[in-house]
Amino acid sequence: MEIRRIASLKTADDFRAAQAAAGVSIDFDETVETGPNSSLGQPFHATNRTIGNRFAILPMEGWDGLPDGKPSDLTKRRWINFGISGAKFIWGGEAAAVRPDGRANPDQLIINDANLSSIEGLRTALVAAHVERFTRDDDLFVGLQLTHSGRFARPNDKKRLEPLILYSHPLLDARFSSGEPPHILSDNEIRRLIDDFVVAAKRAHKAGFAFVDIKHCHGYLGHEFLSSVDRPGPFGGSLENRTRFLREVVAGIRAEAPGLEIGIRLSALDLRPFVLGPDGHGIPQPIEGDRYQYAFGADDQGLKIDLTEPSAFLSVLESLGITWVCTSAGTPYYNPHLLRPAAFPPSDGYLPPEDPLVGVARHIAITRELKSRHPKITFVGSGYSYLQEWLPNVGQHVLRTDGVDFVGIGRMVLSYPELPADVLAGKPLARKRICRTFSDCTTGPRNGMISGCYPLDPFYKARPERETVAAIRRTVFGEEASS
Repeated sequence: MEIRRIASLKTADDFRAAQAAAGVSIDFDETVETGPNSSLGQPFHATNRTIGNRFAILPMEGWDGLPDGKPSDLTKRRWINFGISGAKFIWGGEAAAVRPDGRANPDQLIINDANLSSIEGLRTALVAAHVERFTRDDDLFVGLQLTHSGRFARPNDKKRLEPLILYSHPLLDARFSSGEPPHILSDNEIRRLIDDFVVAAKRAHKAGFAFVDIKHCHGYLGHEFLSSVDRPGPFGGSLENRTRFLREVVAGIRAEAPGLEIGIRLSALDLRPFVLGPDGHGIPQPIEGDRYQYAFGADDQGLKIDLTEPSAFLSVLESLGITWVCTSAGTPYYNPHLLRPAAFPPSDGYLPPEDPLVGVARHIAITRELKSRHPKITFVGSGYSYLQEWLPNVGQHVLRTDGVDFVGIGRMVLSYPELPADVLAGKPLARKRICRTFSDCTTGPRNGMISGCYPLDPFYKARPERETVAAIRRTVFGEEASS
């Protein structure tokens, strides 16, 4: 499979030809509108607020907090970049663990009483940077993502998993362990965790965040609830039971933090775990028998999209009065090509089993379909960064044709935070700052380093980790992957 570099696609016909070669069709506008009346620039009017444009910044962990769970100067720098981006919707900033054993790494934020003022400082720094650049913040919507990392918790050592899980998984238990059987949370432990989420939400409200995201994506604990089909008791089996955790968290937040809005970042599709194939590309992990029941949003073999349950989950959200949803897919740990379409995966990954344009098209199609079924929900889309120069053209078209409400930007904002502002102002894109999806921002953390755009951000290019990350990339993927 030959993947054509997006940077080489200079014309609309080039972009169409690359799509044809990949076997997909991603509609786009050849001309990008500018200004406040453009598709990307127009305000979004909700019941009780106005959000100033249609760009959203997706949550990203930097593996760069302090051991006590407070943000570092590096964390603050990233949040300031979110503020200067020009995007008016900041979806969660990054994941903050609701308690210490829920951290995905020992340097992840923890939202507790001791850390609250410093986490509030992240929000105020973001807002101040935004006001300095764009003069107003009354149309800015900033939230905090709340999480427990569950199966992928590494609270004490970056190289040691300390998983807390909901059920025994036939593939993941052996693949993601530190040599000991993972601990299955009891019903009473889940109830204590519900209380922890509610307390964390109260803290976020006190710190001035307008909403919290109860994270249900990427294999973390909230997401695992949705696949706990064979867990006995009140938190497994039926969809009613699998959403009990969320429903009780929401009830607690509504009682304890009235006025705080709630959003859900959702992996609306998961597939069977992937492994390295003989040629280095990802292939679905073999299973015994012909049924795999743990892929939320997939068929009973875990290989094809089935949106029946994700749509039913969104109906649950509607019944709870939750109207903010950010769609995603898969997990970075066992099928990262679903989550982050990229030509070059992280060092512990596999070569893409498909042209990354296929992954982008999948993200767009899933969100469009769910939005058509649930028009009262406000959707933030993901998966756009791989489009690179063509991101504004595609994002504008999807917005204009009612396929999404906000274009979410993740990795791109690490290398080029001002992209939304430049697009809205009609400035030419700064090509040398456009994310090329080398995945260094993930390779760094996978090898015990902080996350950042080492190829393109001058700040990270000057750090000592840069050459280490580049050497790892060259070793795994060869000189072709050099920036």
